[in-house]
Amino acid sequence: MAFVSGPSYSAWQGSGNMTVVDKVPPDMLHMVDAHWFQFPPMNPLWHSILGFAIFCLGVTSVIGNGMVIFIFSTTKSLRTPSNLLVVNLAFSDFFMMFTMFPPMVYNCYHETWVLGPLICEIYAMLGSLFGSVSIWTMTMIALDRYNVIVKGLSAKPMTNGSAMMRIMLVWVLSIVWVSFPFFGWNRYVPEGNMTACGTDYLSKDWTSRSYILVYSVFVYFAPLLTIIYSYFFIVQAVAAHEKSMREQAKKMNVASLRSSEAANTSAECKLAKVALMTITLWFFAWTPYLIINYAGVFESMTISPLATIWGSLFAKANAVYNPIVYGISHPKYRAALGARFPSLVCAGEPADDGTSVVSGATNVSEEKPAA
Repeated sequence: MAFVSGPSYSAWQGSGNMTVVDKVPPDMLHMVDAHWFQFPPMNPLWHSILGFAIFCLGVTSVIGNGMVIFIFSTTKSLRTPSNLLVVNLAFSDFFMMFTMFPPMVYNCYHETWVLGPLICEIYAMLGSLFGSVSIWTMTMIALDRYNVIVKGLSAKPMTNGSAMMRIMLVWVLSIVWVSFPFFGWNRYVPEGNMTACGTDYLSKDWTSRSYILVYSVFVYFAPLLTIIYSYFFIVQAVAAHEKSMREQAKKMNVASLRSSEAANTSAECKLAKVALMTITLWFFAWTPYLIINYAGVFESMTISPLATIWGSLFAKANAVYNPIVYGISHPKYRAALGARFPSLVCAGEPADDGTSVVSGATNVSEEKPAA
């Protein structure tokens, strides 16, 4: 099939020989897979809805994650080694939407990708990069929870140096993986509705297909299995601890044995639940996009332009969830947020328990005078 540019049009028509590719500029046509030439153009209303949705998500993410970075960086009690992971997660989410939503809004206005092949490739690479950094940062957070809760006093505490080493490792490995399509292992191409770009999951050669499969192991299955492993033992340790506390209280004929150490353990568990919530949201956000990629690789079902762009948009929306979870669930973050922006605090008084948001390390001397 010859890749030719179709006629321009101002109104959507549901009949004729027009396709979703008709508005693609000539310099982009070599990047468009033949699969998309079978679909009629999308109703312009869908482009408007997509543009509006990504704009709202982008603004919310940039503001929310920007505030997380600001609060964690300027609040002394939150500047702990483990909380560097939270800052890195917010940094990644911030730039995910900061780099993703303006080009997509602009292209939705034009109803096709008009920024050229190079920007398309960079756009897709950045989306993959920040998505990879986010999930591996969450994995590091889960491993930190495992270290603190499961190993307890025998755990080697995280230092600023070790936290920075983990963050650097996440960024270096992610950059390496997303660079491969620039060197011939797969490629970055326009998504189905031609207003965003991503990896090529429609090429029939196994060089391209193998990248999707191997990369999905690196950015999806490996971190997901590591997180499941960590939280399995975290839940097991919490259950065992709670059972032991109840049995001991029963023997001593008291209502509770909640000492300072027990309170700290309880705070650790609450923070682990919050971390688990963010990871669960990540799973639900990115799984549909993985299914779309695998459907393209294995040709298991017909992929429409509208399905691909909504899958991509849903995945990017994960960058919005985390600051909302922090605002609702993290007592120390709520306390610091309330001190600087009282009107933004969720209902209810934040619990000033002296715990850091991720590490859970208690520093009572910073928050309360000595008895």
